[in-house]
Amino acid sequence: MNTSAQLLGIARRARPKAFMEPLRQGVLSSEHGLSGDCRGKPGKRQVTVLNKVQWQQACAAIGRDLEWTTRRANLLVDSITFGPQDVGRVLAVGKARLQVSYECDPCHRMDAVAEGLRTALESDWRGGICCRVEQGAIIRVGDPVYWLDRSG
Repeated sequence: MNTSAQLLGIARRARPKAFMEPLRQGVLSSEHGLSGDCRGKPGKRQVTVLNKVQWQQACAAIGRDLEWTTRRANLLVDSITFGPQDVGRVLAVGKARLQVSYECDPCHRMDAVAEGLRTALESDWRGGICCRVEQGAIIRVGDPVYWLDRSG
């Protein structure tokens, strides 16, 4: 287990288009995704995860320094980048387990925030990943984040 990566941020929104509410801790469950977030219904897109470096690369591409919550993701991690090879893998966040469903494609709302952001997020999985909660738990900023091997 590589514990050098960690959870840097947690955020939720009560309804679509609402402001993101930063949290110090949250509850992940297979029934509700991140508790209190409007997107947490059971399915392949319960929780979205963004990598700090990939976010910074997108911001640099448009010459802006934006808060990570601008992306409207639920979790911000460091030291783990995402790519197509990660679909189906399980990401441990503290005691929670998230199965990667697919790349989180940026929507038109990103350009409403900053011109060119959508395009900047489209390359190299900079927009993050969409996940299904495989095992729920209470998570906290600072929790270790790591890949579980394919055998569990």
